[in-house]
Amino acid sequence: MTAKRIGMLGVIMMFWFAIAFISNILGAIIPDIIDNFHLKDLTLAGFIPTSFFVAYAVMSIPSGILVDKYGEKGVLLIGFILSFIGTLSFSLHPIYTMLLFSSFIIGIGMAMLQTVLNPLQRAVGGEENYAFVAEVAQFIFGIASALGPLAYMYLMHALSPSAYIPGNNLIIDGFAKLTPTALPWVALYWLFTIILFIMILLVLFIRFPKLETAANDGVTTASSYKVLMKQRYVWLFFLGIFCYVCSEQGISIYMSEFLEQYHGFDHTTLGAGCVSLFWGLMMIGCIFGMILLKLVDSRKLLFLSGIVSIILFGVALFSIAGISRWAFPFMGFTISMMYSIVFSLALNTVSQHHGAFAGILCSALVGGAIGPLFISKIADLTSLRTGMMFIFFTLAYITVIGLWANPLINNKTVCLKQLFCKKN
Repeated sequence: MTAKRIGMLGVIMMFWFAIAFISNILGAIIPDIIDNFHLKDLTLAGFIPTSFFVAYAVMSIPSGILVDKYGEKGVLLIGFILSFIGTLSFSLHPIYTMLLFSSFIIGIGMAMLQTVLNPLQRAVGGEENYAFVAEVAQFIFGIASALGPLAYMYLMHALSPSAYIPGNNLIIDGFAKLTPTALPWVALYWLFTIILFIMILLVLFIRFPKLETAANDGVTTASSYKVLMKQRYVWLFFLGIFCYVCSEQGISIYMSEFLEQYHGFDHTTLGAGCVSLFWGLMMIGCIFGMILLKLVDSRKLLFLSGIVSIILFGVALFSIAGISRWAFPFMGFTISMMYSIVFSLALNTVSQHHGAFAGILCSALVGGAIGPLFISKIADLTSLRTGMMFIFFTLAYITVIGLWANPLINNKTVCLKQLFCKKN
């Protein structure tokens, strides 16, 4: 791989960092949203992730067509600008209805970004290395997602009336002037706005390499989607991504609320810490995943991680407080390889129309809208524990993908005993 392509992968990883830092903060702030906006039930809180992830269903497929019309740079720029508008809107007018609108606009932007980045990193890194590169991206995703709740904890403390002293820190002074005293967590949205502005400048000034499209890949058009949508495996992989996002977001969003309801843990400290640890352990899991994907077939890893995740999730839901507080975060470790493996298996199952297929798969991220809303609706009718049991079914489906997937190109592996021998 050339230095230019490695550099381009580095830029792509920066984009993934920004996306994850912004997208995965809801688990930490959902209890504050419920308290500060006086929401009467979990369903109203569930509308927040729903408004964010439903945008993926709206925009992912059109984004694939826009990439061919305007290029990767144009779609990346539009995606970051829309996300910037979304975070700035709520920062300036922090009310519940604006948060719904803001989440949808941010989701539109993020859908465009992810639709571009997945096939882009596949083209830059090489199709035989895609599972590994996707795992690196998931690793960066985990780092950023872990830092989000830590930033929340820091800002909540720094802006609290008991801790804030004007003049001690210029940055905190700036956040204090911009953020309502009763809503210190809104400072996060000002932080997101700054990050997105930097990303916009980065896209403007970086010269993206001209990527050659494989001869059999073709141009993404409406006919590309028609061809793919007639294929059974397309919908099976779509459901796989859908189930993964249902699982990931269902766990991360309601983990803190669950620990507070059933075990009395404060959501601003231990609850937020568990959410951060969830994403941090996902990052560590990705490190192991990058190694294992060089040694073991990705389908075997997917099946094994699925079985372990189902067992651990049962422990998290039904064990005592001291075990549950650790079992929930460790779910981040056990599910860390799932998204990248399912996505790479899907794209490596087709010989053409990869851009269109990526758009279809990204639209499956709408699972992040439907899953949490479904969980919250069941929770309002029964209990949060019962609602979260829905995740058993989504984890089970992801697990069986490891049994039936049959890609045209397997992940490139090396011998365990002799790392320099020929690939399997």
